[in-house]
Amino acid sequence: MAVFSVIKLSETNNHHRLDSEFYHPIYLENKRRLTNLKTPLFFLKQVSNYITNGHTPRYADLTIGEVYFLTAEDILDFIVNFETSKRITKEDSYKVLRRTILQENDLLITIKGKIGNAAVVYKLKGETNINQDVARIIIKKSIGERKINPYFIAAFINSKFGRLQVEQLATSQINPFLGLGNLKQIVIPLLSEKFQNKIEDVIKKALKLFYDSYFIFSQAENLLLEELGLKDFKPKYKKTYTAKLSDAFSAHRIDAEYFQPAYEEVIEKIKNYKNGFVSLLKSVENVKPDFDPTKYLDKIFSYVELADIDSSIGVIHSVNEIRGEEAPSRARRMLREGDVIVSSVEGSLEKVALVDKEHDSCLASTGFFQFRPLDILPEVLLVLSKTIVLQSQLKKRCSGTILTAVPKESLRDIIIPLLPLSTQQKIASLVQQSHEARRKAKELLEIAKRAVEIAIEKNEEEAMDYISKFSTE
Repeated sequence: MAVFSVIKLSETNNHHRLDSEFYHPIYLENKRRLTNLKTPLFFLKQVSNYITNGHTPRYADLTIGEVYFLTAEDILDFIVNFETSKRITKEDSYKVLRRTILQENDLLITIKGKIGNAAVVYKLKGETNINQDVARIIIKKSIGERKINPYFIAAFINSKFGRLQVEQLATSQINPFLGLGNLKQIVIPLLSEKFQNKIEDVIKKALKLFYDSYFIFSQAENLLLEELGLKDFKPKYKKTYTAKLSDAFSAHRIDAEYFQPAYEEVIEKIKNYKNGFVSLLKSVENVKPDFDPTKYLDKIFSYVELADIDSSIGVIHSVNEIRGEEAPSRARRMLREGDVIVSSVEGSLEKVALVDKEHDSCLASTGFFQFRPLDILPEVLLVLSKTIVLQSQLKKRCSGTILTAVPKESLRDIIIPLLPLSTQQKIASLVQQSHEARRKAKELLEIAKRAVEIAIEKNEEEAMDYISKFSTE
């Protein structure tokens, strides 16, 4: 059924847009809903002292340095993920990006890629900067007698009322982009100070759980590495080295990276483990990507890509909804709870996740390997896949030119340590605690977001009751 709206030509002057998508009825209804509120409305530029975005220093090595360097992938709904961020030097940060050195309570919004993710800077881990795909916004403390809380602003932008504005204002292209000029036009309703502060309380409670989950997961990693004698182990990457011609022939590889001695150092550590080692494929099933969603034309699938992985603790943090007939050719993996998915693409090998109950029966890209544990606990397989144990072996076996990736045939050469069940259980317990903390945090953030929606759809009193009822369960 056709959907259309009719507007006056004069109404297009403010936005300088003539494309029909901008005036879709759902966007116009969203605007009417906000306009009809009894609370004051302000543009984002009016509640801000400063709005800018970052820049990537030319020729910068983003793997070294003492300054955290955030990209759009590090900004989730409400969350600034320092664990996955890149690094730059202080020299680059000061000379090129001084205006975007972050401070506590700055509001960050992604403006490219997965646009519209909003998060407040909470408990900086150290000096931090951003790239061009992230906007830094310094929120005013008040407008007149109206207080402004950055946590409330983040919750509103992450809510459906904010998301619809982001979708409307973004440029329509393959990779959506929300220019700073359009970003400034997002309309914000300033609800009561009491309600805004309540939203802040819920979000901060969730953020504490999120950061607890990172700490607990790091304990699981440390336990594994200490067991293997790899704690604080840093293999020496050599600039020059030799290899036997016979080894090159047997491996069918003549590229220098394959014979980097640092990779062999890790493999030798695994081989010397006191309890022995085994081939990866004897402990897991490498599931084939043989599911065809196009056979189910109208079925809606949840689809997982590399960008949907939070590699800090190995979870799927988001999905995309697609119809079977519209599924891309790479959407060929049907996930099952307990599977561990591992990126096969060089540059993204750290994208590793354990499939939980919520994401059972999701589709996943062929850019992942899909490992189904046989005689190893899935949580342990996750930690092995995230750490140097598997990461170095996968990197060693990357091949190709345009798209460098790990060939599936090379998996037969990868080894893992034979960990005692008691050790596996300790590691698994820590991973489960980490993921449970994250699950609870995610629930609280959904409560904060839904409470904002209820306050707009109904009133603040019902929204406060909703928070009291569900945030204490």
